[in-house]
Amino acid sequence: MEVASKIRLGVIGLGVMGAEMLDVAQRHPQFEVVVAADPSARALERARAAHPGLACVQDPDELLGQHALDAVYIASPPATHARYAVRAMKAGLAVFAEKPLAVDLAEGQEMVTVAAATGTVNALNFVMSDRAAALAVAKALRTGQVGAVRRIEMRFTFPQWPRAFQEDARWVAGQAQGGFLREVASHYLFLTDRLLGPLSPVHTHVTYSAAAEDAAYGLFLAGDVPVTLSGQVAAGPETYEWTLYGTDRSYRITDWARLWCGDHREWTPVVLEEPRGSEHTRLGEFARAMRGEDTTLADFAAGLRVQQLVERFHRQA
Repeated sequence: MEVASKIRLGVIGLGVMGAEMLDVAQRHPQFEVVVAADPSARALERARAAHPGLACVQDPDELLGQHALDAVYIASPPATHARYAVRAMKAGLAVFAEKPLAVDLAEGQEMVTVAAATGTVNALNFVMSDRAAALAVAKALRTGQVGAVRRIEMRFTFPQWPRAFQEDARWVAGQAQGGFLREVASHYLFLTDRLLGPLSPVHTHVTYSAAAEDAAYGLFLAGDVPVTLSGQVAAGPETYEWTLYGTDRSYRITDWARLWCGDHREWTPVVLEEPRGSEHTRLGEFARAMRGEDTTLADFAAGLRVQQLVERFHRQA
């Protein structure tokens, strides 16, 4: 699509991620934030204080209907993603949304269908799309350093859920829209899908507390490669671990960004020279997509594949 010198962006949702992306977009040379929307008066007050002069509205539909925009970034609760994204795409706007794509599979499919029908740029903010550690593993696969892939393993532990920085976002704690499968595991399922291709579920099991899931286990296949996922809310250190086991070398990503290489003796840290990957770099990737250039970002179709895997735990798929 033809893009002006600066992309006119509207931001929907000013919680933790929305407020952070608003800050990043305000400083980004390729974007001009025109307006932000959130039903919470308190969230709007914080945005106005941080960004004097920014137009703020409580109704996202007003943002979509009354402001001249090129694109929208959606960070509202997942159950609202389809409503805002579909309206934006039908209006010809590019859409960059937080994951998960949606929580209802029919709504996720609608988002993919409308994206294809309108031809609008669409992307999801999976952090592993441009994280340096993930790109290094992809390169190792392409260049044959891994050998044959034997297995992928994902492990997550949370001493509390929601995590402290998300305590104000009540939906994150609830089974209807939140939980660590949607909020955390989805990033690593996306990475596995990108590296090995679509995953087929074999077995999923989940148990719930009064709010969201408190333990989950899943077995999937990427072709003939087994992929396991285990996560729990339990005592112990907070753990984020994704491991690819190969016949020649294995690779492990911990704490979202640290990369380790395993040979036949031990795990050693890998020094990464490329930029780490951030909201700033992914906004830049979104601008590239709007200019018709290749991008590392996930599109809605990839997001739907991940949503189907996550919702399999909740028996939607």
